[in-house]
Amino acid sequence: MSTDALATLNGPTMGARWSVRLASRRAAPELSAALQASVDSVDRQMSTWRPDSELMRLNGAAPGAWVDVGSDLIKVLKISAEVTAASGGAFDIGVAEAVSAWGFGPAQGKADETAIRLAMGRALHSEVECEPAAGRVRRLNNRLLDLSGVAKGFAVDQMAEVLRKHGVRGFLAALDGEIVVDGERPDGRPWAVALEEPDPFRRAGRAVIEVSDRAVATSGDYRHRVQLGAKWLSHTMDPRSGGPACNRLASVTVLAADCARADAWATALMVLGETDGPRLARSRAVEAIFLIRDDDGFAEISTLGI
Repeated sequence: MSTDALATLNGPTMGARWSVRLASRRAAPELSAALQASVDSVDRQMSTWRPDSELMRLNGAAPGAWVDVGSDLIKVLKISAEVTAASGGAFDIGVAEAVSAWGFGPAQGKADETAIRLAMGRALHSEVECEPAAGRVRRLNNRLLDLSGVAKGFAVDQMAEVLRKHGVRGFLAALDGEIVVDGERPDGRPWAVALEEPDPFRRAGRAVIEVSDRAVATSGDYRHRVQLGAKWLSHTMDPRSGGPACNRLASVTVLAADCARADAWATALMVLGETDGPRLARSRAVEAIFLIRDDDGFAEISTLGI
């Protein structure tokens, strides 16, 4: 069966579009609505663009004040803390002020030099306490939180959960470069996942990997960026310095059991750079593909199959 014959569902969310390809010619009429509801729920809880989101209510509360939140936000906060610890702080959700200062997120390209000076040179380490049984969390310091390095991956995990609850097997669910693959295509082959060429001016595939029953997430420096003077700066913040990650990595693609962790790890490895990133990936058994800028274009380091 041609992949063109597969059923495809899609819809808007988080400034992008989610999509699902099914290893079937049909999808239940209610499936698309359930998928849309799942990503809308993540957006309501974790968006920094919505002042009424649970995350923004948490950011607006005084440090030490408990805030009632949904179980999904608590899950993502706990996953974030896990990757923060495992990466030595290369991933941290306490970067919201730096994200805004450098002109990313809702700041919409408007860098603030005064805010940049305040953010630079200090560790942006978040401290969050969760009480899952009570459905509440609190910030323990004044770091504002940004979940853009993990929320989209979690949203794809939620889409995959919806599909499985509807008895669907054999699918590729995607949102803005974060992907969950279940099973195989109808012809018995793994799903083909394209790795993008790191080109800010066009969208083109660089390579294809075949994937079954895995999540895939990519972080790069070429798609979301701002110009400050003569320099182009990546949206990926280094929480250890308060500024954009600055190294020779063009992109990092991570394969993991779930997409939230793949998303967070791709961000962490992007921050760590072309030497420390592969070293930590090997020590933590993280499967990743690193694209490194060099004089001849790009070099590749892979820790797949470790």
